[in-house]
Amino acid sequence: VQLQASGGGLVQAGGSLRLSCAASGLTLSSYFMGWFRQAPGKEREFVAAVNGNDETIFNARVGKDRFTISRDRAKNTVSLQMNSLKPEDTAVYYCAAGKTVSVSDYWGKGTLVTVSS
Repeated sequence: VQLQASGGGLVQAGGSLRLSCAASGLTLSSYFMGWFRQAPGKEREFVAAVNGNDETIFNARVGKDRFTISRDRAKNTVSLQMNSLKPEDTAVYYCAAGKTVSVSDYWGKGTLVTVSS
């Protein structure tokens, strides 16, 4: 199983980024797919996840109203659309997959998101 995250970069506060996670070796519809992030000096935290029925779960503290998670079954990818970004959203974002809502069976390498003020 491989998860490849992409789409990170530098953006000004208030801007948007779309992260994408390409999965190989598994069928997305059979897994919870999610995004986590780890800011400098902080523990990794859950951001959002989507299950095989396209039901979504968000970390309310991160901002359900700003982030959207979605999956593309045809491309076997999961995306995280991030709007109205804030400097505190600066972190390495990780894509993950799991058979349960803990979404922790498989991890991809992170992609860095930097939001400047």
